[in-house]
Amino acid sequence: MTDQTEHAHPDGRTGTDATGRAAANPVVVGKAPDPTAPPPLTRPLGEVRSWPHSFADRLTAPLPGVRGMTRLARERALRPNAEGLRSISRLPYAPEPLPTAGTTVTWAGHASWIVRIGGLTVLTDPVWSRRILGTPARITPPGVPWARLPRIDAVVISHNHYDHLDAPTLRRLPRDTPLFVPAGLGGWCRRRRFRRVTELDWWEGAELDGVRFDFVPSHHWSKRTLTDTCRSLWGGWVLGEHRGQGRRIYFAGDSGYGHWFAEIARRHPALDLAILPIGAYEPRWWLADVHTDPEEAVRAYEDLGARAMAPMHWATFLLSAEPVLEPLARLRTAWQRAGHPRDRLWDLPIGASRTLGTP
Repeated sequence: MTDQTEHAHPDGRTGTDATGRAAANPVVVGKAPDPTAPPPLTRPLGEVRSWPHSFADRLTAPLPGVRGMTRLARERALRPNAEGLRSISRLPYAPEPLPTAGTTVTWAGHASWIVRIGGLTVLTDPVWSRRILGTPARITPPGVPWARLPRIDAVVISHNHYDHLDAPTLRRLPRDTPLFVPAGLGGWCRRRRFRRVTELDWWEGAELDGVRFDFVPSHHWSKRTLTDTCRSLWGGWVLGEHRGQGRRIYFAGDSGYGHWFAEIARRHPALDLAILPIGAYEPRWWLADVHTDPEEAVRAYEDLGARAMAPMHWATFLLSAEPVLEPLARLRTAWQRAGHPRDRLWDLPIGASRTLGTP
């Protein structure tokens, strides 16, 4: 049975749906932990583990088959048309100096963020390359030049697709950089001589210098070569400072919309920020299972009960057919229709930063 009770926000606001009525599943900021939620599992840093041959049993939708590939080629729906490309020059790009204090997030482009939390500087899905396999060159440069990055204390990887796991970028890092990766991806990293690799399954976490890294599910899949489909896991990350007692940031990686967002909220309540994908969604018949569209991203934010949302996974690579500026326009419309406070949508230009305030 769905709980239809209105939940009040600390500021007295209740969730509303697109019509302005009280929503059945409003955003609940700062809600108490669910006593029935299983406690998170903690694993040692750098543990070498054995994994199953395949994680295909974790899929929440069937993978596309030959018929779908044939239809996609016939429709030529892989990239925006000429009209959809005309707004490239208007994509939000406004690099600024990196913050030097506090808990901060900086969007470098696509799914690459520079997160400052608990005194650590963490990169998410770092891709600083101009090109990745199978796509045109990036349409906006990285928001922070590599040479201007501070010392990187850790890296989190959501899955092994080329727009999230970029070998040329990782080669720029010292080999003693701690990497937090999905189950099954450790061997790939160790073959590239990274020495501090922590592989985690869903609902597992590890701690580094007081910051907790929890790996959580997503509606996606993995593949890097012709023979490794679903051989490693996929998911998102919850980063928590002071062993989870301070600020908490959820980085979704790549995901379609589905039940996992509500379950993440149940196990990781009181998220301060949800960094969610909004692009690479057209055509829907092809991508709905693995990529949220802007309206679904707002629903995911509501399911998560986070205080604020920052959109990503758009304005960098041409991965699908929607016009390049459409994701942001649709997101802002959906946000307004849902009645959420404008200041809780952190729709940053590439290269910009935001500091999380006092809890």
